[in-house]
Amino acid sequence: MLDQARSRIVETGTLTAEQAARAEIEQMAGMTNRNFKITVDGMSYVLRIAGEGTEEYIDRDADEQAAHVTSDADVGATLLYYDRPTGTQVTKFIAGSVPMDPEILSDPKALRLAAEAFYRLHNCGTPFLGRFYMFDKQKAYLDVLEKRGAKLPDGYHEVAKKALIVKELLDAADFPLSPCNNDPAPENLVYTGKRAYVLDWEFAGNNDPYWDLADFSIEADFSDEQDEMFLGAYCKGEVTESMRARMVVYKAMAFLLWTLWGVLQQINKNPTPAYHFASYWDYAMDRFTRCQAIMNREDFAKHLDVIRKA
Repeated sequence: MLDQARSRIVETGTLTAEQAARAEIEQMAGMTNRNFKITVDGMSYVLRIAGEGTEEYIDRDADEQAAHVTSDADVGATLLYYDRPTGTQVTKFIAGSVPMDPEILSDPKALRLAAEAFYRLHNCGTPFLGRFYMFDKQKAYLDVLEKRGAKLPDGYHEVAKKALIVKELLDAADFPLSPCNNDPAPENLVYTGKRAYVLDWEFAGNNDPYWDLADFSIEADFSDEQDEMFLGAYCKGEVTESMRARMVVYKAMAFLLWTLWGVLQQINKNPTPAYHFASYWDYAMDRFTRCQAIMNREDFAKHLDVIRKA
């Protein structure tokens, strides 16, 4: 695998064959893609080799455009190379950076800097190519899974039918859209101690920015107190009931969508299960269970009412 990384980075023109032969290569974390830190002559790069099956659901035009926009806006890593047909990408490694895992995010300073990174992204001033609309993504995933004859968690369609009420309310609310990452797992943010940067634009698109905040919250396993701190840092002021309602509702919808994503990784035989899970099926079942837990809460209807009034 390291030999493949050496040959691939030479193909991109980033390094010569001689440089690649003596470069230090370290495989980095990644749930679907293979990522490598490559260091030579005092410079470090990150090579991304796209995962199997990602061509079925990743818009490479949108991915490339967002990578250029965020590179230019100093929101993410500096982009050096992008190959649209394959999704191969090379960026500069952000010096001194580490993934923003839950332990780092337990520090209020890191939490604040993560919120500021999202604020910079959402206000970078250049719209992304397309819209990330959860319900369109859901349909696209279902279409792929149906063609592949995949098994879904029992009761998925019933819960999805209940989510149509949420769809109607969000469509009616018509919240303003901003450039969003839409897949803000903690490993997609890195931290230097002074700043946080957002990485990975495979799901990039214009969306309600509170999707990013809600999804980051669930992936980082924030407490209610952390949610309040995070929202307060993001909005630079008082947290409103509308903000809280959007967070809760988008958490449920994110869990519903990523359930299908997990099933898709399972049928693609992705070898690296997310987080601590034994398989991507286990990941999908966890997401589905947590979606239902939020939607079955007594206060879920109250949050929907806040959005309805908005």
